[in-house]
Amino acid sequence: MRSCHRPVLIVLVGALAACTSAGGPDLSEMSFSDEPLLGKLVWYDLITDDAEAAQRFYGGLFGWSFEKTRGPRGNDYYLVRDGGIYLGGVVPVADPGDGSELSRWLPYVSVADVDDSVARARLEGAEVVVEPLDVGLGRVAAVVDPQGAAFGLARSEIGDPDDATTAGGPGRVVWAELLADDAAAAASFYEAVVGYGVRAVERQGGLYTLLVADGRVRAGILPNPTDWKPQWLLYFGVADPAAAAVRAESLGGRILLAPTPEVRDGRIAIVSDPSGAVLVLRAWPIADEEIRRWAS
Repeated sequence: MRSCHRPVLIVLVGALAACTSAGGPDLSEMSFSDEPLLGKLVWYDLITDDAEAAQRFYGGLFGWSFEKTRGPRGNDYYLVRDGGIYLGGVVPVADPGDGSELSRWLPYVSVADVDDSVARARLEGAEVVVEPLDVGLGRVAAVVDPQGAAFGLARSEIGDPDDATTAGGPGRVVWAELLADDAAAAASFYEAVVGYGVRAVERQGGLYTLLVADGRVRAGILPNPTDWKPQWLLYFGVADPAAAAVRAESLGGRILLAPTPEVRDGRIAIVSDPSGAVLVLRAWPIADEEIRRWAS
């Protein structure tokens, strides 16, 4: 996996304005916090060079619907909707034809001050690929961390989608994990830039790092066991990871890791969508004892 190209993230941030602009989507079934939920991942964009295939794939796999809209530069942008809840967007980009793998999921984390977080990221060795930018109802930026993982920073003027709105379930993001070559360095970076607290826990496979904000575990860091480039992985809830992986393959995706007892007790599968974006299929619901172990 290669790192993101600057033009892709510029398109991404431009497109984000479409989903936060006045007169935009109907948010009546969503609820928002009075204050920012700092450290929470609040939006997810799929960058893809085949938006039509992506809609068929994710619609068939998770039952999502899509609403076409336009960014401020006239670019297409597709809002992702699960019932009455908006989860993120699909950003079409052109294949540069040079073998670069552009397609990926990219999360946005809520921060108190986008400009301050960008300044901290730069001091910590990150590449700021999109400087702080005002969009319809907030301010955003895009950063590639020192190890090469891309993510967004966001501050919303209407509050963040609250935890009830974004509750886990089938077809929802139920976990986010940074695949890092140096987990300790990554933890230090996100602690400085986002303000996370860092908690190390022992689990099957070794030491794991949790990123905590306001007493809530918001994401994790996994020491990279693969030859993939560092990146953020999103986990989506499914009833049966094995069956969902087979379904993903039938929809044009590829199975990268079928469920196996040696990896997360067989409760995950890793697949890629038709354009190569990687996602994790996670058995849902998560057992109460597992939630208590991770939260302790």
